[in-house]
Amino acid sequence: MKIAIIGGGGWGLALAKLLFGNRNDILLWEYNPDFLDKLKKTHSNPLLLPDIILPSEISFTGDFFDLVRFHPEIIILAIPTQYIRSTLQSIPEEAQKDLWNPKQLFAIVNVAKGIEEHTLLTVSEILKQILPSEVHKMICTLSGPSHAEEVARQVPTSVVIAGSDAELLQKLQLIFSNSYFRVYRNLDLIGVEMGGAVKNIIAIAAGIIAGLDYGDNTIGALLTRGLVEIQRLGVACGARSETFLGLSGLGDLVTTATSKHSRNRYVGFQIGQGRKMQDVVQSMAMIAEGVATTHSVYNLATQKNVEMPITEQVYKVLFQDKDPRQAILELMTRDLKEE
Repeated sequence: MKIAIIGGGGWGLALAKLLFGNRNDILLWEYNPDFLDKLKKTHSNPLLLPDIILPSEISFTGDFFDLVRFHPEIIILAIPTQYIRSTLQSIPEEAQKDLWNPKQLFAIVNVAKGIEEHTLLTVSEILKQILPSEVHKMICTLSGPSHAEEVARQVPTSVVIAGSDAELLQKLQLIFSNSYFRVYRNLDLIGVEMGGAVKNIIAIAAGIIAGLDYGDNTIGALLTRGLVEIQRLGVACGARSETFLGLSGLGDLVTTATSKHSRNRYVGFQIGQGRKMQDVVQSMAMIAEGVATTHSVYNLATQKNVEMPITEQVYKVLFQDKDPRQAILELMTRDLKEE
């Protein structure tokens, strides 16, 4: 297959390496001129994927017309959620029709995990607003516990791909899967998207707990009650509750909340250590999607009248400068109730 990847962050690069290894032709678009130049010259980005050299046959561009001329059958969107709309709308109008040609295109696969701040939409909902209706059935999301650093090193990984077309999902499973990357399928697109997005908030909370030097008891409670919150909001948005016990829910939550690779956990850890959110975010080379998602989900929960006490406290720590210890104290002293 001819696969175009829009976004040359760590995950976009890891997927380029994986999919080329699965015998596909790869063209990757990257907006950052410094990153693009480094990729063209060295086929690497040590800042994002240390010690990983990409195959020389993978091509890189910063020109959307190159994507059109490539005639991709699959387009992978590896762009942070808050930039998906602006990036796709920046594609020149004369390139749009050819790029999203339903006679040529086979699938559109999003790999970002977040909720858009001002609209409170998931990525598939954003895409359905801005892409031609003829390609809406092609929109899918790949999610699950999958740090780019580990996938690039071929560490055994399992993920889930979700969409509305069962036959398309089966074909994509075959395209993505190999001996170290196993793909399951799920028709609950909104559930998979919500699980991938909201777990980043709980990961920030896990980092705060670690930064405060609290213990395993606290983390165990956080992950358990955090999963309840993810499930509550997801069901309120139309998802199936069982989806959140799968790879995009429980699996991704455990990995992101406990891993040294997790950017969201890192943000929380630094805040627990006494740093301010803005200072932490500005010092990072990559984007922690959970920060913006905390703002989005707090507002979405309010709109849906869903109780999410952990999310509410993380929101107040991030955006209202609340003391993290006070936030945890308030969670621990809420009215007692049944589990």
